[in-house]
Amino acid sequence: MVEKLVEVGILFDFYGKLLSEKQYLVIELYYIHDLSLAEIGDELDVTRQGVFDLLKRAEQKLYQYEESLRLVKKFYSSHKEIKDIVEIAEDIIKIAKDRNDNIIENKAIDINKICKKILHNSREVVD
Repeated sequence: MVEKLVEVGILFDFYGKLLSEKQYLVIELYYIHDLSLAEIGDELDVTRQGVFDLLKRAEQKLYQYEESLRLVKKFYSSHKEIKDIVEIAEDIIKIAKDRNDNIIENKAIDINKICKKILHNSREVVD
């Protein structure tokens, strides 16, 4: 259940605004605010079964958007590649230090800082 909670949460971050207003609200109340189906039903004046159906359709939509657009997959792929760049930059920094090449060392440090800033900013999307 926790895995699905995280998965739907990430999909919601990427595609939530593409849902209808009611679908958006049901996902938000259920997954983010942790309300029960009955509580959501009371809030929206819908039966528990109606909330369940709406929730399942909204989840299905989120998965369909990912299947078509692949934004989450691309995000994680880019994230991994940026981490690889950080590691390479750190290797270059070590080599440059060993060779006393301050110019290359400073450029690698700049690359490292930029990549770490990108990674830090991207955590806000998935956290």
